[in-house]
Amino acid sequence: MAEGVSVGPWSIIGPDVTLGEGTVVESHVVVKGPTTIGKNNRIFQFSSVGEDTPDLKYKGEPTTLVIGDNNVIREGVTIHRGTVTGRSETRIGDNNLIMAYAHIGHDSVVGNNCILVNNAALAGHVNVGNWAILSGFTLVHQFCYIGAHSFTGMGSVIGKDVPAYIMVNGSPAAAKSINKEGLRRRNFSKEEIAAISTGYKVIYRRGLTTDEALVELASLAQQYDCIQPLIHSLQSASRGIVR
Repeated sequence: MAEGVSVGPWSIIGPDVTLGEGTVVESHVVVKGPTTIGKNNRIFQFSSVGEDTPDLKYKGEPTTLVIGDNNVIREGVTIHRGTVTGRSETRIGDNNLIMAYAHIGHDSVVGNNCILVNNAALAGHVNVGNWAILSGFTLVHQFCYIGAHSFTGMGSVIGKDVPAYIMVNGSPAAAKSINKEGLRRRNFSKEEIAAISTGYKVIYRRGLTTDEALVELASLAQQYDCIQPLIHSLQSASRGIVR
């Protein structure tokens, strides 16, 4: 263990686990390997980190979990390692808040500065972009992509990709607007927010096909770099996008 690591009573740190400097593991936590956890993380009681996935295709291979720096993992969170039929790795970036009883399934990727509110659950192979916020009891189907700066309402059931910047809500989830307040808090300019709003209307309000919308967005992106994540969201959507 690195300098400044603290492990509380009744916690179990298994073999092939690396804990970075300043990481705190509270009581009654189980961390299994192969798992690498970076600096200054805090893992609260009754969490299970790096456990084998229950995916029936998993046969005990030594897959991995990698967690970055400065994450807060609250009570009862479950995070599973990857599978050899997927990425062989589950990865969590930096500065994330993963609240009580959230679940991050095998082969998922969570970026930086994300919030998963209580009981949010990611099935296997989910990708969550930077600064995304998943409200309580959000459920995400396997292989879905949640775009950067997006926001899901409480109890959202997501079966398709959520483009960058978009607010969704409902079961099944539907697009409502852009995450304007979140963008303001992250110092997007008024001009950038207006451009993203225009991009939203191109995708959702003008009855265009995806190809037609991409042409319109490409033109807008010549003026505003912030449109590029919207373009990427449409181009990479393997399951289609939330409508």
